[in-house]
Amino acid sequence: MLVNAATLDALRVGFKTSFQNGLGQAPSQYERIATIVPASTKEVKYGWLGKIPNVREWIGARAVQNLSQSDYSIKEKAWELTLGVDRDDIETDNLGIYTPLFTEFGRSTGAKWDQLVFAQLKAGFTTNCYDGQFFFDTDHPVLDADGNTITVSNMGGGASTPWFLLDTTRALKPIILQRRRDFEFVSKTKTDDDHVFMNKEFLYGADARANVGFGFWQMAYGSKQTLDATNYASARAALMGMKGDYDRPMGITPNLLVVPPTLEGAANKLMKNEQINGSDNEWKGTAEVLVVPWLA
Repeated sequence: MLVNAATLDALRVGFKTSFQNGLGQAPSQYERIATIVPASTKEVKYGWLGKIPNVREWIGARAVQNLSQSDYSIKEKAWELTLGVDRDDIETDNLGIYTPLFTEFGRSTGAKWDQLVFAQLKAGFTTNCYDGQFFFDTDHPVLDADGNTITVSNMGGGASTPWFLLDTTRALKPIILQRRRDFEFVSKTKTDDDHVFMNKEFLYGADARANVGFGFWQMAYGSKQTLDATNYASARAALMGMKGDYDRPMGITPNLLVVPPTLEGAANKLMKNEQINGSDNEWKGTAEVLVVPWLA
């Protein structure tokens, strides 16, 4: 095969098609628990996370609710994946090996957001959120009805496999995916490029700019206790009883039980069985089960 501009352009189109096919094959679950926030700068501040707006009776002048209560910010990161195609493989028409490789290339980039989002959820036991506490913690500070600081827990403790109960019905979900630019397929295939000259290798890649962070901790409960009816009931009660500052009920309704593959059976038992151990299962259908391979 002659290595010329027409050949290289045809290869680029073919490799990009394989990339797009792989991109479409990637299983995508991240949007179930993450809100995508477009960004135009490297760092975005989320000071408003410290204040959930609350409607009040209009008595006297309006009360302007301050949305700058924390310094929580998310700084973007750059991501890339690059593949090299040997010039000798093009000249000898040995390109069949690259089609599945570029398909997997696309699948890998398509799965990156799932990896980031669910890794962030799992890291919630050891990573701070907007109030300076771990996202899943026993002592989040909240103001009571008299304006005194009290502490609230959204963590079940334990030392076993983690599972998560979430309310994903709100405008802001528990995880934030701040994305400045999604993955874009690019190529470096001019025969006089330095890399081609020195290494006889054409380059194809994809890159993106994004990062993840936490939303409201009040909408998520993490536990490392055994996933059973007793601990699920505690998690559900904790979320539904969440209150904002000054003792304001938040109306949290958990709807999604997120588990790794090892807890799929326990989760389905709770959410789908009519009975558990000979007794009526009062928790059947109270949440949807989401089994996430990235939590394995």
